[in-house]
Amino acid sequence: MSDIAIKFENISKQYRLGVVGTGTISHDLNRWWHTVRGKEDPYLMVGEANDRSVKGDSKYVWALRDISFDVKQGEVIGIIGKNGAGKSTLLKILSRVTSPTIGTIKAKGRIASLLEVGTGFHPELTGRENIYMNGSIMGMTKSEITSKLDEIVDFAGIERYIDTPAKRYSSGMTVRLGFAIAAHLEPEILVVDEVLAVGDAEFQKKAIGKMQDVSRGEGRTVLFVSHNMGSVRSLCNNGILLQNGSIDFSGNISDVIDRYLTYQENSGDKGIFYPDQALEDKFTFIKVYNSLGRETTEIISGDPISFKIGIQNSTFDKSIGIGIYFKNRYGERIGGITSFFGEINDSYSKMKDERIVHLQMPQIQLTPGTYTMELALAKKNLRRLDYHEEAMNITVIDGIPNVDSSIGYFFLNGRWTIE
Repeated sequence: MSDIAIKFENISKQYRLGVVGTGTISHDLNRWWHTVRGKEDPYLMVGEANDRSVKGDSKYVWALRDISFDVKQGEVIGIIGKNGAGKSTLLKILSRVTSPTIGTIKAKGRIASLLEVGTGFHPELTGRENIYMNGSIMGMTKSEITSKLDEIVDFAGIERYIDTPAKRYSSGMTVRLGFAIAAHLEPEILVVDEVLAVGDAEFQKKAIGKMQDVSRGEGRTVLFVSHNMGSVRSLCNNGILLQNGSIDFSGNISDVIDRYLTYQENSGDKGIFYPDQALEDKFTFIKVYNSLGRETTEIISGDPISFKIGIQNSTFDKSIGIGIYFKNRYGERIGGITSFFGEINDSYSKMKDERIVHLQMPQIQLTPGTYTMELALAKKNLRRLDYHEEAMNITVIDGIPNVDSSIGYFFLNGRWTIE
């Protein structure tokens, strides 16, 4: 149909774990010959679903499986799902960063993508030169790019650094310029992954506003991936929920978000992690205890709460810090607590193998509702060592009179008097 901007037809993507390659030139030629004739790869292996909650045995995994849907011109589609669901893989296939194992994508018009920090940038080129390079890749003439240059630089807010090599940019500057380029060079299709989370809150709001202008004012198509359900709800009109590489649900964005949040709240995640063995410092578990010292995921509002966090250590660095953050059901961070181990005591430098870090909070000041806990391990220079965006969910239940979600996410203590 003429109003279809993107058509996904039976898209599947398989990855081989470990060493890549079939081993012989004859295999590669045979695979190519089947591909040009539209036949299935003769060496395609039966793989497992991309389910991170279970331990797999196959050397092959399906990051995406049988994805089919249409995106209309001018539509804003939100693609949501937990980490590993296949969101970024789908956008990379659309952006031609990687090819599908099976299936085809038909897209009308130029595609501008913002997938990862630094994607599409040459580190040795200046910001100005990168703008011209990206515009040329999209098929624009030099005069067309020049007409947009001032607008791009102003939106990114990096006027002072526009003639500085991109390798000198911070991640925030890179994201701002990358988004400004993608949004202002007039693509028919704009693809934005959750990389916007790197930017500050002010820029995120500015970027959401620009995407609304691009879609509603200019009639362009937008595909948006984010864990911030508030941003997804405000920007998108329809959505797709991915689960283990397949479409679990699609439709109106409010219905899709509700389905995702219900799944998150009912998930069996109990805070047990299977850490990457390559990491030197990593989390192994987190447990929550109520005022009676019992392990639980339900806490009474206003009661004491304590945490036990398992950490494997090998670097013996006291500058390493831990952070626990709470997010609302829309994925927005609403509060947290952090500390560096050297500030707790001197025992961290003596840690061997796995140790347990304890945290006691005299009162949980969250109003009733379900919250997601985020767990981060990082150095003082903010270099991240280990990170769990959805470590576990906790449910806060009624415990204090006249305290409910109508007052916000937190309640404040105070003493009232009348004269």
